[in-house]
Order: sequence, then C-alpha cells, then structure tokens
Amino acid sequence: MPVWTWSLTEGMRRDGEAAESVTQTPRAALDFIASYQGPAIFHLKDFHDPMRESAEIRRRLRDLHESCLDQSKFVVITSPVRFIPEELERSVMFLELRPPDLVELVEFLRDETRPGTAESVLHQVAVTLQGLTLEEVRYALRRVLATGRDLGPDSLPVLLEEKRLLINRTGVIEFVSEGTIIGEVGGLEGMKKWLLERRKLFQMRDNLTEEIVPKGVLIMGIPGCGKSLCVKAIASSFALPLYRVDMIEIFSGRHGKPEGAFVAACRMMEDMAPAVLWFDEIEMGITSTESGGEQGRIFAFFLTWMQEKARGLFVAATANRIDLLPAEMIRKGRFDEVFFVDLPLDEEQIEIFRIHLNRRGVDTSGFNLAQLTQFTGGWTGAEIEQCVVSALTKARLEEREPTEQDLISVAVKIVPLSRTMKEQINHIRSWAFERAVRASPRPQGR
Repeated sequence: MPVWTWSLTEGMRRDGEAAESVTQTPRAALDFIASYQGPAIFHLKDFHDPMRESAEIRRRLRDLHESCLDQSKFVVITSPVRFIPEELERSVMFLELRPPDLVELVEFLRDETRPGTAESVLHQVAVTLQGLTLEEVRYALRRVLATGRDLGPDSLPVLLEEKRLLINRTGVIEFVSEGTIIGEVGGLEGMKKWLLERRKLFQMRDNLTEEIVPKGVLIMGIPGCGKSLCVKAIASSFALPLYRVDMIEIFSGRHGKPEGAFVAACRMMEDMAPAVLWFDEIEMGITSTESGGEQGRIFAFFLTWMQEKARGLFVAATANRIDLLPAEMIRKGRFDEVFFVDLPLDEEQIEIFRIHLNRRGVDTSGFNLAQLTQFTGGWTGAEIEQCVVSALTKARLEEREPTEQDLISVAVKIVPLSRTMKEQINHIRSWAFERAVRASPRPQGR
C-alpha cells in the first residue's frame, strides 16, 4: 500500500517523488485524499494546528472520514501535541508513543556504537539514559564520544550530566545529581533500619507481588532536621537516580495548567523508572480536597497514581506544615510508612557534629563533643552545621586550626528555632505524636 506524507513546508508527496502540485495548504491536502483513487495511507504531519484553528478543516475531516469508509484509505495524523477536536473524538483512534524502553534503547545503542561493544555495557548505558527520547540519547552519546571517551563505566558520569541538563530543561522535574550515603545522616536509626529493610524488597520487586513492593515514604517534621538529606540517602542506598518535582514551578503557570503539568510530570517519571521521585514540601502543592479546584483534582489524581504507578518508582515526600496534609494522604496504604523527624537527641547531636567536622577535614579525636550538648539543647541538625561552619570560618580567618573552644563560642550566641518558634514546634510535635512513627526511637523515660 503506498504511503503519502504531507507537511506544511513540502505539501503531499511520496518517497523519492516530487510533491503534488497545489497540495501545500491543509485544505488542499484533504481534498487530495478525498479524490485519490485506490488504497493508500496518508500521513499528515503536525496537523494539530489546522484542526485547532479552522472549523472548515474539522468539517472536512469529518467528511473525509465518511468518504474513506470501506475504501482502504487511511489517514494517520502525527503530532508532538495532543489535540483531538471534540467533533472527531469518536472517529479517531488515539495512540500515545512513550519514550523507548530498555529493549529499544539497547537496540538503538547497538546501531549507534562501534561493533563489538559488550552487551553488559549497552545495558548499563541504556539504564542510565532511560526516559530520554532517541534523539536525546543520540545527542548524549555524541557529546560523550566527542570527549574521546569510550562507552563504558568511565563515560557514565558524563552521560548522567547530559541527562541532568536534558531533564532540567523541562523546568518541572530536576535531576538531583549529588548524593548522600546513609552513613552521613546523623541519628534517625529507626528510619535507617526501615529503609535498609525496604531496599532489599525493592531490589526483589520483579519477583514479589505488587502489595509487597515498597511504594514510598512520607517524611514529616521540624525544618532543618535532615528530611531532604534523608531523601538523598534513600536514592544512594537504593542505587537509583533521584528526581525532584518542583511544585512551585507546576503552579507558576509557565508550563500550562498546573493539573496538566503535574500529570505530565508523573507520567514522565514512570518512563524514568526505576528511580526515586522526591516531592519536596508536598503540603505546598497537594493540600486541598475540594473537588472543584485544581489542587483538589491534582490531589485526587495523586492518590490514584500512588496506587497504580510503576513498581520501579519509589516516592519520597517531605513536609514541614504537616497539619496541612489531608487525612487521605497519611493513611496507611498511600505510603508504606509515615515518619516524624524530631529535634535530635544528645547522642544524635554528637554524631551530627562529628559528621560535619569530618566532612570538612577536621580531626575530632581531640574534641570533647559531649561537652557541647550543654549549649545545644533543642538545636536542629541545620543549626549544628551552621555552628561548625561559623567556627571553621573564624579559625581560617585567624589562620589556625579550629578548636573545641571555637565551637563553644559560636554555640552560646545561637538562638535555636525551637526557642524562637516554640509554639509552632510544640504544635508540630503534638500533631505528629499519634499520626507518625518516630524516625529516632526515644529512650525510655523521655
């Protein structure tokens, strides 16, 4: 069966032949199809604009649908934009082409790379670039090859950077490249143990029933206590890429209607699986259950999507204003667990001090870190980090090594968040007392 292709720039033509005269306009193309004798397939490129802008074109398409019945003439419309006029919805079969899966990517990489490239390398690269279109994969490959690297483990960091640039240009989803190992998270032993157990189940997901495969975790708590750090540690522990959905960008209007932007972001992330998807400050975008508003529709979609999403996608959500979260969000079944991150205990504060000092190259063997806890009651992890940074800054300005006294002199001047916002902190604690599992098990008597 012959295939005719039409575009606004070239008109109607067959491969290797000159374009038919007077078929440049959309209406002329439809007239050509109507008058054509014999079976054929007619491919109309980017026909969404003519359908959207012209009632005449929509009417002509309906006429064409009737005249092509039982004539073995088929019209195929391709477009990067999903638009089907209401008048044609019942007459059109809609097919959505998603980004290539692993099988397609491996086959494409085999054609694009030199013969003899190991299958294990092709599969590793395909997993790294999953979620991109074939054109984006080709672009990333050629950028790597232009640096003189061979395709392999050494090229993966360059491929990940290219993927980060390609994903981040969407403006709604951010590829978070910097990771955090779980050992760099101070305290929170209860949540760490839970995550290590769920990591094993997640790695076995293809052999488990759907209800056992981990779906996600909701981490709520006091600002500055390490919720974001925990999400990065989850991605590193699961050995998965981390993507963050920016709810502020979704509601900005720069990417169309918020509802459509949110749905598109979730669908796109399913193409990226396996991965960790991070909804930061989820209460700022998914709070209302009013069915008439956009937030209500987004909320309803999110609840359904959490139940039906791809099993290779682990959702990690964080929240500060936990009292804004609807009851449907935190009930069992939406997330595998809901954790509350409280102010660190004394022993956790010591561990956090040690982590931040060691990360900055300070030898803590001569420090009595336990002594610091008498000055840091009610501190958050972020405040401990700032104390370390301020002490190091003071020591570097005086061109000497930092000492324990530097930390103490800074600590006595810091007024913690738990004191300046005491009422709000107490409200958060009381709200979460019976609604969430503590990330740090309290010692007896506390």
